[in-house]
Amino acid sequence: MTSATKTSRALIKSREPKLEVPVASQPLSVDRIRRKSDASRKARDSNKHLYFIGVAEARYVLRKVFRIVEEQAKKFGIDPLAHQALIQIYGCPDMELQVNQVASRLDITPAFSSSLVKLLVEKELVVRRRGDQDQRTTYVAMTDLGRDTLHKIDESVKFHVDYFVSQLSIEERESALSILMFYVGAKL
Repeated sequence: MTSATKTSRALIKSREPKLEVPVASQPLSVDRIRRKSDASRKARDSNKHLYFIGVAEARYVLRKVFRIVEEQAKKFGIDPLAHQALIQIYGCPDMELQVNQVASRLDITPAFSSSLVKLLVEKELVVRRRGDQDQRTTYVAMTDLGRDTLHKIDESVKFHVDYFVSQLSIEERESALSILMFYVGAKL
């Protein structure tokens, strides 16, 4: 191998993206998050602009993460709503849900949920079964392929979300977290 070839390969290699993902190195501070959360609660009544700064940050982070999740699901040939259905089914303690529970968890109509489940059955990601006590009830459970696909999507999502989060400042992360805590009524 000539010296020019080695130099050319080194130049190409230096342009390749590195697979190491920087992780946000500065730890979050529970005290700062608590103060920001309290300030957000107070600002909601007295200083709307300060409150909406936090809301905007939280919504930005949520939307960006949801977009990453949707894009990764699509790369595996799964519609984002179908991916959410898989998450709800697999995330249930029994790893199965009734079709109407899938509808409720996704905030869609039962008819649309039934169509979505049919699509997932066709892709062999879930199976249907009738209820043991009530044959009119249909349950949906993950297949091994569905679980493996969900795990692969999750690994891909983790890589991209880790990179995104590493780009946020500590203040942005804490601000977004404090508003999310406010939304769910959590207190530290």
